[in-house]
Amino acid sequence: MKKINLSITGCLGRMGQQLVKSSINDKNFKLVSLTENRIIKKKVHGIQLKQNTIDAFRKTNVIIDFTVPKCTLQVLKIATILNKRVVIGTTGFSKKEEKIIKKYSKKIPILKAGNMSLGVNLLMYLTEIASKSLGKKFLAKVYEVHHKHKKDYPSGTALMLAKGIADGKNKDFYKIIGKKYLNKKSFPFGNKVNFNSIRSGKVIGEHEVKFSSGKEIVTLNHESFDRALYSEGALVASKWLMKKKPGLYSMRDLLNFK
Repeated sequence: MKKINLSITGCLGRMGQQLVKSSINDKNFKLVSLTENRIIKKKVHGIQLKQNTIDAFRKTNVIIDFTVPKCTLQVLKIATILNKRVVIGTTGFSKKEEKIIKKYSKKIPILKAGNMSLGVNLLMYLTEIASKSLGKKFLAKVYEVHHKHKKDYPSGTALMLAKGIADGKNKDFYKIIGKKYLNKKSFPFGNKVNFNSIRSGKVIGEHEVKFSSGKEIVTLNHESFDRALYSEGALVASKWLMKKKPGLYSMRDLLNFK
């Protein structure tokens, strides 16, 4: 089997380093370029770091991007010019930025997921089912924990779970977002979905969805112990995307959840 030429953006970040490590160990891929948002005279596994340019991505088949929204949109612009596939693990996009991504997906294949873990995507699927089955009498809230260095909150995964809640109730995701708490010992249910984000220690990721009727509580949760979960999931997504036409895909499409 011919190897897939791979580019990784933000290669010096936590996820970037893990992606490099996983791709080096995966025989299906050949790492052809690594980028950062600034000029760095350094080589990683014999590859000179570059900035996000046409030259950096010219020889690649697929780009994996776990960076920040501004960088991701820059990468997508270049990928569209070169007709390259892109796997996006970046989170924190605005509604306007989401529309821009959708526009690019009409020209190139894009797989975008707030979390690349099989277990988390199953949790989102189950959250949607629970939200639909439990109905209007149950209020929902989302709790998440990540390491102390994670800046954004709620996490992309927490927002994915909120979307599952919204989809289950057939409501607009942006209209159900409630209060966003940080490092609170407890937080309330509300008419909208409230979030509590804990930033502590070296936690890879914990996510929990609670549904309450006031008489009973239903809890769904997932814990991550190894960041390789996400990098290996991104590689699986990259392989899957190679056979796809232009469009905006998710891990749910890959996993064939109905």
